[in-house]
Amino acid sequence: TVNLAPADIKKEGTSFDLPIACGILAAEGIINGEKLLDYMLIGELSLDGGIKFVHGALSAALRAKLTGLKGIILPRKNASEAAMVEGIDVIAVDYLHAAVEFLNGIRKIPSTKVNAAELYSKSLSYPFDFDEVSGQDQAKRSLEVAAAGGHNIIMIGPPGSGKTMLAQRFLTILPNLSFEEAIETTKVYSVAGLLDKGTSLMGARPFRAPHHSISDAGLVGGGHMPKPGEISLAHNGVLFLDELPEFKRHVLEVLRQPMEDGNVTIARASVTIVYPARFMLVAAMNPCPCGYSTDHKRECRCTQAQIRLYRTKISGPLLDRIDIHIEVPSVRYKDLTTKTKGEKSENIKERIMRTKRIQKQRFASETSCNALMTNKQIKEFCQLDGDSRRLIEMAMDKLGLSARAYTKILKVARTIADLEGEEDIRSYHVSEAIQYRSLDRKMI
Repeated sequence: TVNLAPADIKKEGTSFDLPIACGILAAEGIINGEKLLDYMLIGELSLDGGIKFVHGALSAALRAKLTGLKGIILPRKNASEAAMVEGIDVIAVDYLHAAVEFLNGIRKIPSTKVNAAELYSKSLSYPFDFDEVSGQDQAKRSLEVAAAGGHNIIMIGPPGSGKTMLAQRFLTILPNLSFEEAIETTKVYSVAGLLDKGTSLMGARPFRAPHHSISDAGLVGGGHMPKPGEISLAHNGVLFLDELPEFKRHVLEVLRQPMEDGNVTIARASVTIVYPARFMLVAAMNPCPCGYSTDHKRECRCTQAQIRLYRTKISGPLLDRIDIHIEVPSVRYKDLTTKTKGEKSENIKERIMRTKRIQKQRFASETSCNALMTNKQIKEFCQLDGDSRRLIEMAMDKLGLSARAYTKILKVARTIADLEGEEDIRSYHVSEAIQYRSLDRKMI
């Protein structure tokens, strides 16, 4: 009889094949049982005794290190992934007999090593650039502010105005993953079974763009054995929700807690799992059902009641959690035909990196960006002068903004000041931040 303890934790998958086989051989006296206590074993066993690739090797290696084990024995195709964890031996095997001989001291297998620094330092290249987008200077500016401060953003505009094109290029101006972020992201993809074979470390920030027909379980994670959803797969990257009002309302509402906490808890009768979900939300929507209520070139066929109903598909609490609302108008003819290229992503990224360094120096290790400031930090780092206070008070009264919207304005104003290299928040920083609450103005 094979006993997998503890019994209250549900087990699934073929990763247990190798440890079960070695456990049986140890019980028969074929393997030195004492040696087994030093290693974690994972791997799928084929009919010919081969050890096949499994998912979650990086997480397993991290757990082996955390529990004080000497090393991990696993399939060769998983070795480079697990070798990202320093301080443990990563023993790669192709067949069961190789694992047996190693555990009995008959065969010496050197620990797999990878140059983590070299893998991490590989330069990234994207097939697109911000300079390919014609016009839309205000939208580009708002995306720069969002990237610099880690702010969620929603773009509102007619079909064909370039919302999707802008969102796709947003990734090109984001700072590169730190080594710690790369490890976190790789762990999620490894557990989800989405890490390509032979990939040791994910270098690029993830960009997830689920269809509006997605279920709540698909978005936040779930299933019989809970798997990471789209928000966890977007961890340390971008979650792009195009045609936001077309998503089911209850699906959008499940975003609220992860957007605040940076993680999602999936509870089942037998297990509770917490997955990371610190993503940047980039959303896009038409201004009305037909899409042309803000377009001066096309006639809108929607009634005011239809427009109001369309916009109320997005709840107030969810909108409050989106820092920046920006209108994206139709592209003008002269912008389409101009030979002057826009600013390259590389130049925008340099300004964002400089702003990120300011935030890192300000917060030390407490907070990673302005968007995540606590109330205490807002009071300390978002001091307003008299003109700024009067301006924001007037906006609060006229727009009927919530307390959460007020703090969002302060955070965005802080980011704008950082981009400009200003230590103090000025009234023009606050004025620009207030302009980024366009949906609040439309809803009143």
